[in-house]
Amino acid sequence: MKTPDQHKFARDLDSSAQSTVVDRATWQAELNTLRVREKAHTREGDAIAAARRRLPMVEVDPSIQLVGAHGPVPLLEVFEGRRLLIAYFHMWHFGQPAEGQCEGCTFSTTHISELSYLHSRDVTYATFCEGPYKESSRYRDFMGWTMPWYSVPQDSVDPLIADRHFGILVSYLRDGDQVFETYWTTGRGNEVMAPSYGLLDLTVYGRQEFWEDSPEGWPQRWDSKGSQMRLDGRPTAQWSRLAAGRSDDLGTGTTATAPHGCQNEL
Repeated sequence: MKTPDQHKFARDLDSSAQSTVVDRATWQAELNTLRVREKAHTREGDAIAAARRRLPMVEVDPSIQLVGAHGPVPLLEVFEGRRLLIAYFHMWHFGQPAEGQCEGCTFSTTHISELSYLHSRDVTYATFCEGPYKESSRYRDFMGWTMPWYSVPQDSVDPLIADRHFGILVSYLRDGDQVFETYWTTGRGNEVMAPSYGLLDLTVYGRQEFWEDSPEGWPQRWDSKGSQMRLDGRPTAQWSRLAAGRSDDLGTGTTATAPHGCQNEL
């Protein structure tokens, strides 16, 4: 069974845009020049990470309630006994079916699969979803996600979000029974969750988004307001789940009407 993520580009790919062809020695010399800039970029990233580790932190109420598979649970228990916690605050379009849910959050969350390396560093990872647990956990099951999943009740939104918005990635530290927020990011800062973008950046056509500085004639098909994460009316990753026979019924009994483009703007 072919789905849109498999056959779309066989129909419309313009292969006429290509780089100049040179001998291998010339190509390697150009790559070596670029490599100097890449190494400088890596070293600057290391320096920024070092500064991030030295940021001050703010205390958070450890008793803030979330809703998990077995009912209400305080923030402190989400750490699962570990010292550190990374939480992604997943947006939710209330009452909407699967195809109407946030393409940006779906894109980011779909990449999170292997948590053992985080656990080996005393780090727990969890998703804090804006939607009600019953609905949103059915979306989690449809997508096949396995990370710990919690719903944020309305009275817990303000103390956790603190004048920000869902779609943020937050780092916490636990010291005994105290909890501290040490860092947060959003927008393109969330790209650390999604290696697809890093891999696309290594290809000659890049991300194929309008904002990129690419040679004339290079394929650029998407904006950066959500369409780059959707195909044929759905978040792109949903198509393979449907092909596998999974149900996308969230129990809402509605069709998609919510506006899209909720994350990853430049």
